[in-house]
Amino acid sequence: MPSSAPRRVSLVSERLAHFALTLTFDRIPAAVVNRAKHLMLDAVGIALASTGFDFAHRTLSALRALSGGGEVPVIGFSERLPLRDAALLDGVLIHGLDYDDTHTEGVVHTSASHLPTVLALGAARHESGEEALAAYVAGVEAAARLGAVAKGGFHQVGFHPTGLVGAFGCALAAGKLLGLTAEQLVMAQGITLSAASGSLEFLEDGAWTKRFHPGWAAVAGITAAHLAQHGFVGARRAYEGRFGLYRSHLQERFEEKNLGLATAGLGEVWEVMQVAVKPFPACHFTHACADAAIALRERGRLDPSAIERVTALVPAEVVKTVCEPEANKKRPQNPYDAQFSIPFIVASALLRGRFSLDELAPEAIADPQILALADRVGYKVDPNSGFPRYYSGELLVETTDGRPLSHREAINRGSSERPLSEAEIVRKFHDNAGRATSPERAREIAHAMLSLEEAGDVATLARTLGGG
Repeated sequence: MPSSAPRRVSLVSERLAHFALTLTFDRIPAAVVNRAKHLMLDAVGIALASTGFDFAHRTLSALRALSGGGEVPVIGFSERLPLRDAALLDGVLIHGLDYDDTHTEGVVHTSASHLPTVLALGAARHESGEEALAAYVAGVEAAARLGAVAKGGFHQVGFHPTGLVGAFGCALAAGKLLGLTAEQLVMAQGITLSAASGSLEFLEDGAWTKRFHPGWAAVAGITAAHLAQHGFVGARRAYEGRFGLYRSHLQERFEEKNLGLATAGLGEVWEVMQVAVKPFPACHFTHACADAAIALRERGRLDPSAIERVTALVPAEVVKTVCEPEANKKRPQNPYDAQFSIPFIVASALLRGRFSLDELAPEAIADPQILALADRVGYKVDPNSGFPRYYSGELLVETTDGRPLSHREAINRGSSERPLSEAEIVRKFHDNAGRATSPERAREIAHAMLSLEEAGDVATLARTLGGG
């Protein structure tokens, strides 16, 4: 006689499916909801700013050529696209300037894939704001934990966790909105295992492919959820398996003991609160050194012409991303190169006292003063690094008159222990949105995003973000 006892939930995919499906809006603490809305607002502002850049228009042209049009609005454009194309473009827009939020321990840009997923699917299905928020939180909680399991290892072997683990969070978020069963949601994660991707090869030549990763994660997640809904069978051991996510991608770097991080504290500890909002439009790994450069300039009235040499102390785990190869980092060929260059960012901040989108303009990247100073910026591994919990950094400056100067940022600004305030996030939104739209429309968008739980239909919000 078959047992009537419930089947024990043991696999990571089963636990994540159970969490996603049982998470309702009223079970999410108010502080988490508020933080989620501010993260979404930040993402929308960046997407609006991205509409002024060439990569955004080329992506739109390609997707328009593929589909010829659709019904789902996209951020900042009047065009409408099919569901998955809308999610892809929104992801490119949010991540395209590398100014979007990051879960520090997971090293995952969370909003860049999860907001496009819930915005596009929510609009297509006419979901409520509460349902969209619950799906967003469920996906972010999962992706952050899945990234944390790797302990920064994905970057070391050439994979971008935003595209890789982000896809699994998007599958959970999409499946939640679609009303999948727990078993279907397990299958969706197994299907995602064959669709998730993200190579770091862009670091070698400034390719645009990183911009594509979170939008493709949204596409992968949405596709996997729909396939599972219709009975498509996926791998059950997506995470633990012999060729599961971690063993296939990390290989000898994978430590099985860390697998528990994938589900630790679900529903009790909220990783949404650990997502860092960027103060600079550059790789998060560079921020502490950028702030250190600004502090040295402001504190000592440092004359850049008097700098003999600068040594940046950075975590060992980020060297491949922002310090090497040195020749490329000291002569960025385009904005993307510059955003991943410790020498260029430190030199810019020392010379200009800031690092903003203006420092990514062609004239800034070719500025002979910045490049000359970048030649004098080197790096060493930081023996006191707090990585991956913090992206710490320190600058050691030797001047022509022999004065040694230094400044350390032990905890990067914007992280959970040094968060940007809500007022700073709103101000950042308006700074970014103001590059693409009027102050009146920016205020309308901000109000819509910050009152998302009151929305009866996400399609109305999506039309507001798209301009009508």
